[in-house]
Amino acid sequence: MTDNSKQPELRRVIGLPLLVLYGLGITIGAGIYVLIGAAAETAGIYAPTAFLFAALVMGFSALSFAEFSGRIPQSAGEAVYVDAGFGWNWLTLVTGLLIVFSATIAGAAISLGCAGYVEQLLDLPRPVIVAIIVLLMGALAAQGVQESVMFAGILTVIEILGLLVIIGAGFLAEPDMMRDLPASVPALSDTTALTGVFAAALIAFFAFIGFDDVVNLVEETKNPSRTMPWAIMISLVAVTVIYFLVVYVAVRAVPIDDLAGSDAPVGLLFERLTGLSPLSITLVAIVATLNGVVIEIIMASRVVYGLGRKGRVPSWFSAVNARTRTPLNATIIITGVMLAAALFVPLDALVELTSQIILFVFALVNLSLVVVKLRGDVPPEGVFTIPIVVPMIGVVTCLFLLIGPLFIG
Repeated sequence: MTDNSKQPELRRVIGLPLLVLYGLGITIGAGIYVLIGAAAETAGIYAPTAFLFAALVMGFSALSFAEFSGRIPQSAGEAVYVDAGFGWNWLTLVTGLLIVFSATIAGAAISLGCAGYVEQLLDLPRPVIVAIIVLLMGALAAQGVQESVMFAGILTVIEILGLLVIIGAGFLAEPDMMRDLPASVPALSDTTALTGVFAAALIAFFAFIGFDDVVNLVEETKNPSRTMPWAIMISLVAVTVIYFLVVYVAVRAVPIDDLAGSDAPVGLLFERLTGLSPLSITLVAIVATLNGVVIEIIMASRVVYGLGRKGRVPSWFSAVNARTRTPLNATIIITGVMLAAALFVPLDALVELTSQIILFVFALVNLSLVVVKLRGDVPPEGVFTIPIVVPMIGVVTCLFLLIGPLFIG
């Protein structure tokens, strides 16, 4: 007879500082180093406003995630949240698979961005660079959550310092820049500019994907009902401030066409601002994007693990390795699929598809919390809660970001 009590479980070793660094690492690594040129090409000098709008949409959903993380402290967060609201097995499975798919193609997109920076240093074919990146990060994710999240935290500190250097250099080069901040917001009567902002907001939204991923470490977090809401909100606020300032400096310091045409836009920005070789910031960008890849692998494998635990996918996916205490089978599969996506799908298609999937899933999560609240489900004592109007607005803003440019145009 099998003793299920002997089955290895995930290890609760992550506190608030590491969880915040994890959220910052996956968000920053997934975004600014890769997408700043695309956002600037779409919205021009109003690109900073696109990032603010994306952050606003994220804010309502972030509050919904914060409450759900206390109500239901389980891996496969989005899937179990939708399950709590609707109780439809097929919708739970579809939600979980959409999150796994979006995380996997997001990691593929980040690995392509990372390869763009590595190519500045190494004369190797891009497919070879991409394969090395994904396989190495997959191996790291398989070693253990504390080790991989600690590694990601160290990389996060480095990448944030790199962005702060750029912000500081920008304001030193042009001291009047702060006074001109209002000029980065278009007039409501300028429909052409607003159309560009909303279109760029869909790109910018990709750059904010990450705060939600922290909920998938809930079974490995100490005191999750208290730690999770703080980690979610701190990560989102910090990233918003950093993104807005970096993009604002970028569109002021570098011609839009130059940003859009560069495979390493942050390196170009650093070189233009400081007159120094972009080598150091290129290394930081490589660090940032490597960080994004490893964290996407960690997150997607935890969702697959959670689905396996709930019986939505074969239990083979929920097997935890006795030595590493990680879902090894799920990690291997995610790494393989991510590599295939990176090698065969263009970057812009990966980014747009990821954003659309996540917006749809966020709308579902917000709607699920509305249903839970209307049904009168009582949360456990001490859990962070929000008024029902917040997830209602979350549903509307997510859907509007998907179709907003059509209305404005």
